[in-house]
Amino acid sequence: MPNWTGVAAVLLALAVALGAFGAHGLRGKIDDYSMGIWERAVLYHFLHALGLLIVSILPRPAGINWPAWLLVAGVGLFCGSLYVLAVTGVRTLGAITPFGGVAFIAAWLVLAIQYRSRI
Repeated sequence: MPNWTGVAAVLLALAVALGAFGAHGLRGKIDDYSMGIWERAVLYHFLHALGLLIVSILPRPAGINWPAWLLVAGVGLFCGSLYVLAVTGVRTLGAITPFGGVAFIAAWLVLAIQYRSRI
């Protein structure tokens, strides 16, 4: 079983680094539209990495790690495709982004189902 707290910490550090890179390394090198895409990727990256940190400390049924895996997949697919889209301008990458969004939604729904008896 992965150390989800460690994975979340690495994703959070990466979000900070990519946010700083966007603010300092990309400013003036990409247009405002692409910068908006980059910033949205950083926001969703940060929010879902924080979510993973929270999920990592919640008690869960033995062997049930779907929310964590789905959050990591969402960061990779959603945020990753937006990062690449922002710097390359290759619009076809936008076709990957919704799969990451679905992974995010699925993660939160699976978590809700896991805790339905506690609501």
